[in-house]
Amino acid sequence: MKFRLFLAVVAACSSFSVAEAESSASKAHADHLLNATHSWNGVSYTPYTTSQPELSMIRLTIPAHTALPWHTHPFPNAGYVLQGSLTIQDKESGKSRTFHQGEAFAESVNDVHRGVAGDEPTVLLLTYAGAEGQPTSIPVDKQNPEY
Repeated sequence: MKFRLFLAVVAACSSFSVAEAESSASKAHADHLLNATHSWNGVSYTPYTTSQPELSMIRLTIPAHTALPWHTHPFPNAGYVLQGSLTIQDKESGKSRTFHQGEAFAESVNDVHRGVAGDEPTVLLLTYAGAEGQPTSIPVDKQNPEY
């Protein structure tokens, strides 16, 4: 009898936990910050790897009034400005665009570019859809690495 009572209590608690989890999940909210088939400068993405995919996420802090070295990325990535602002400059076309705190952007692939921080330190969250063993950033013109 005690064992049956124990099983009934366990079953009741289990169903409460499931109901509580379902209730909590219904309160979730997603803000889709970026869906992109092309980079910020309008260049379309193309297939980029046949090797093992590797996701990377970097929190990058750039001091105020600092320009990163000119570089390229071998595969798509996205950024989100956590603090400050970032102006991305395309070396060949001369195009530039500034992204502010709370904005997301799609980075360019194989285009030489750099980021320039504004009047305060810039903090970025960068997510790369890369490939195992490949760098996320490649410096050009014998410049130092981006990070």
